[in-house]
Amino acid sequence: MLRLFSKAHVTFLICLLGLCLKAFTQPIVIDRIAPLNWWVGMKDPRLQIIVHGENLAAAKVVINYPGLTLVKENKVDNPNYLILDLTISPNCRTGTFNIELSRETEVKRGRKTTTRTFTKTIPYELRARTDFVKAQGVDASDLIYLLLPDRFANGDPSNDKFADMADTQADRSNPFLRHGGDLQGIIDHLDYFKELGVTALWLNPVIENDQPLTDEGGSPRSAYHGYGFTDHYQVDRRLGGNDSYKKLVDAAHANGLKIVQDAVYNHAGVNHWLLQDSPAADWLHQWPTYTNTSYKEQPVLDPYASKLDQKVTSDGWFVPFLPDWNQNNTYVKNYLLQHAIWTVEYFGIDTWRVDTYMYNDLEFMNQVNAALLAEYPNIHIFGENWTKSVPNQAYFQQNHLEVPFKSNLPGACDFQTYYAINDALNQEVGWDSGVQRIYATLGQDYLYENPMKNVVFLDNHDTDRYLSVVGENMDNYRMGIIWLLTTRGIPQLYYGTEILMKNFKDPSDAEVRRDFPGGFIGDKENKFAEVGRTNAENEAFDFIKKLANYRKNNPALHSGKLTQFLPMEGVYVYFRYDENKTIMVIMNSNKESISLETGRFRERLGTFATAIDVLEGSTFNLNQPLKLAARTAYVFELGN
Repeated sequence: MLRLFSKAHVTFLICLLGLCLKAFTQPIVIDRIAPLNWWVGMKDPRLQIIVHGENLAAAKVVINYPGLTLVKENKVDNPNYLILDLTISPNCRTGTFNIELSRETEVKRGRKTTTRTFTKTIPYELRARTDFVKAQGVDASDLIYLLLPDRFANGDPSNDKFADMADTQADRSNPFLRHGGDLQGIIDHLDYFKELGVTALWLNPVIENDQPLTDEGGSPRSAYHGYGFTDHYQVDRRLGGNDSYKKLVDAAHANGLKIVQDAVYNHAGVNHWLLQDSPAADWLHQWPTYTNTSYKEQPVLDPYASKLDQKVTSDGWFVPFLPDWNQNNTYVKNYLLQHAIWTVEYFGIDTWRVDTYMYNDLEFMNQVNAALLAEYPNIHIFGENWTKSVPNQAYFQQNHLEVPFKSNLPGACDFQTYYAINDALNQEVGWDSGVQRIYATLGQDYLYENPMKNVVFLDNHDTDRYLSVVGENMDNYRMGIIWLLTTRGIPQLYYGTEILMKNFKDPSDAEVRRDFPGGFIGDKENKFAEVGRTNAENEAFDFIKKLANYRKNNPALHSGKLTQFLPMEGVYVYFRYDENKTIMVIMNSNKESISLETGRFRERLGTFATAIDVLEGSTFNLNQPLKLAARTAYVFELGN
């Protein structure tokens, strides 16, 4: 007797057959490719292309293009990826070539077997390298202005938020949400930077941060700061996207301004597309349970450090929502390195600032630095190494240390001089305190290969604001600004310092990242304009403007040699000079006015008899004691 299947059995078998057929009949789908394009004529002829989609595992790849060779098709754990290794010969022509993907599938239907072929063509562009302005680098002749795009100026309110992004909010009344500042807002104020004497703009990261709100300290917070990348090849739409960034770079260059890009190699955002559908588990540093970095640099360079402590520093995650790249993975290395090259070539940026430098695999960082410098010999690269001593800071950049690992990083954010100037302005004068701290710190410059490549600063987006640190004391404020614009290295000014923006990081970093007044629709005050600033704000602005522009036009001050004299009785004296000009800087940190004998400085004074006060215009006789006001710094141009 024939046994009939139940209706449920039949339904199950039909569904099962449908799934089987679907597995063999789905077409090839492509949704991502990185890099977006490449160039002919790079010094390194190699190119690695990551293709992401569906039904790629069994696909055959064919590329027919003169001068282009497909070296290898790499398969990873996840079948949704193909990773292609190519070489580009010197005689390869520019143009668009096709990456042809095909997959044949045999499908049985009863006694018949049929073959079905799925194909997909991916056009890929090889461009000619252009000679437009790019990779100029910054040096000691520059003044860098650091700003957070989201908090500076909103030039296009239409891009403040998007419903299809993970964070759909924008609310200026909430310090933790996005406020709407963008790249157009920066373009709109290029004249402001030029008037101030700025020559380079450092923007906190502009790359897409399609991140969800995170719970930090009980408050939902956005990734407005930009340090959680989710697609390396896209500038965040809320800032204006790739086109706006290219527009900014071109406009800046046309106005004599350079662009510093903030790079992050150590980590990505949790929503990065490569992590949402990860190629393999080893693309990230993995731990049995979540492990945070110790934030301690000492185990990296300590000759007695345990391997565990070293691993925790380097491989521990910065925070839970910023997954840590495994830079020992070849594909991760290539992805990050190629992105660096692509960004300079595509957008034309001039300088690379590297976030959380010391937490990266340092051998990998040497590879990236070398690749950038090979393609762009004039580019400058400086890293964030937030350490507590000069030797430890020097370890992570080009140095004169006899150590097993030798870094090729040209420069660093100079946290050691940052600590020193704050101590000089806030401590009582002592044997090794007060202005002695500046002298002693610079006295260790012999550890660096070139200390002039270090970026000096009074504050930044991660520190308390300078004005608050010096007690809102304008004498202290002016002394620090004079030091910043006359000491060795590349000075960096944090946005708003010139208009007396203040605050401590209490209760959060948002307090030192407030909106620039006048950059947003509805602002009651416009600090970009003289009429919108108070008398005190205009005095501060004009003070920086005058000294910054004097510095810009006097090579002796920004690039000349430095001779400093041991501070005595609270007075610190140093000289910047070249064969054409000598500048004398005097910092009287005492609370009383004093009379300074000049005989001790004769080796640098030479036959100079007069000193013109650069800021006030008055003239001093160097053959007589100098009358110095309390808590005052002077910049003298010497003459006969």
